[in-house]
Amino acid sequence: MEIKLLETHDVPLFTALIYLFEKEFEMRDFQIPNQEHLSKLLQNEDFKVFVAIEDGQVVGGITLYVLAQYYSIRPQAYIYDLAVASTSQRKGIGTKLVEAVLAFGKNHNFEEVYVQADRVDDHAVAFYNSIPGALEEDVIHFSYRL
Repeated sequence: MEIKLLETHDVPLFTALIYLFEKEFEMRDFQIPNQEHLSKLLQNEDFKVFVAIEDGQVVGGITLYVLAQYYSIRPQAYIYDLAVASTSQRKGIGTKLVEAVLAFGKNHNFEEVYVQADRVDDHAVAFYNSIPGALEEDVIHFSYRL
């Protein structure tokens, strides 16, 4: 199994990851954006995608946004999505993806990497708590649909 940071030419791998997200997150009526949009995302220095590849197939992945700060010159990273194919779970792939992000952050002098998990999602909360160094905060997330 290989963990790969996607580059600008890796749109097919990014597409495969998005379809994995669609399946694992049980998204209904999902329409994938066009390839041009996905290519622009991969060109954006403030957006990163890591995938787990096993036997030539994308079996997991993680996306993150790099956020510049005004309190510090060091950026932060926000993990937006993480999923592993149901057939590949419980093999440490999710942990390896998070570890790849943490290593990337250390190598690029990030101040911190953070992620949110819904309180009701016991599996996600337990998963993130299992990774050494995790600090759980009790926050409320507000969103405004536009």
